[in-house]
Amino acid sequence: MTLWTIIILGVVEGLTEFLPISSTGHLILVGHALNFTGEQATSFEIVIQLGSILSVLVYFRRRLWQLLVGFPSDPVSRHLFAAIGVAFLPAAALGLTLHGWIEAHLFSPVTVAGALIAGGAVILLVEHNLGVRQITGVNQIRLSQAWWVGVAQCVSLFPGVSRSGATIIGGLLTGLDRTTATEFSFLLALPTMLAATGYKLLTSHSLLLQGDPLALPIGLAAAFLTGLAVVAGFLAYIKSHTFKPFAYYRIVLGVVILAVVG
Repeated sequence: MTLWTIIILGVVEGLTEFLPISSTGHLILVGHALNFTGEQATSFEIVIQLGSILSVLVYFRRRLWQLLVGFPSDPVSRHLFAAIGVAFLPAAALGLTLHGWIEAHLFSPVTVAGALIAGGAVILLVEHNLGVRQITGVNQIRLSQAWWVGVAQCVSLFPGVSRSGATIIGGLLTGLDRTTATEFSFLLALPTMLAATGYKLLTSHSLLLQGDPLALPIGLAAAFLTGLAVVAGFLAYIKSHTFKPFAYYRIVLGVVILAVVG
């Protein structure tokens, strides 16, 4: 891992983690372009998600603190924690079972391209048929809706689908408005990404410690700084815009990849 490879991957992670365009897919594509592939690359690309997690913690620090303080006595805080927990369970159980097979068989540009195109088509279809949304705040999310958002997150285990894209679309399909679906997706990212990166740190720490000891901190810093800017910008953007531009981007990128590798 060269310094520039580390910085580029960190920036790509921060830029793409919370947009519905697949951070894993982009990291796989950029990794192949930089000739940084294999088990060490896969482990590094997963662990630098910690930088993006930190950006969410910093951005939502006041709300998260209020939830923690209010948890013992506030039913609204307890309900939101329960909703996040319910949404976390499906992908956690499925990911723990299938992560090894997925990394071994699906981490390739072709599978990413196919998922990008398919996901873009789904976003366009959902946006085209989107009606009036009933849920306009994360505190209003029912546990049944949270469960289906969690089921939708399972689809994102396929590289190129996008965790944020799957959970946002899942939220829209269950009645959440765009801003609420996006905010809940960000909050759900905390336990989901912590679980994934924590597991990878436990199982692949020897690979990650090879080479420059500053590699991981630099990658995390790059992901944090870019992720923080994206979280703020994306939430402001989605208040008055649709997800269609991201769908078109996914489809065009997928077609270009298939044309290049084909």
